[in-house]
Amino acid sequence: MKLLVINGPNLGLLGQREPDVYGSETLADIEQSLQETASELGVELDTFQSNEEGALVTAIGDASGVYDGIIINPAAYTHTSVALRDAIKATGLPCVEVHLSNTHAREEFRHTSLTAPVCTGQIMGFGGKGYVLALKGIVEKLRSDAS
Repeated sequence: MKLLVINGPNLGLLGQREPDVYGSETLADIEQSLQETASELGVELDTFQSNEEGALVTAIGDASGVYDGIIINPAAYTHTSVALRDAIKATGLPCVEVHLSNTHAREEFRHTSLTAPVCTGQIMGFGGKGYVLALKGIVEKLRSDAS
């Protein structure tokens, strides 16, 4: 089983950007924790981060036929990107949306996700641990669907 983790804009700034909202973990810390969990689960995991919407759309599109599923934190594009939504839907791959903070407890413009309706699930509000929960969840779903 091979999975892709995609991170959107400004997530490369984790650890220094608004630690009261996003925590003190860096993206590298989260990716290390994910790689350790993936190893324990016996799955292969690749990661990708970009601040550019087009690069994210391309990464999602290129995942089809290569990966079994996607974990994505679209960050600010969650609330604005029809292109990301369409790319996720077009792949037909199971996808779990992750957010470090609980977007429903923040500004009203963050309450709507354009991408969540085409995702298998959504996890938010658990900081970096949300990625591990997403990984475990998507692996369990894929294994369940395969049996």
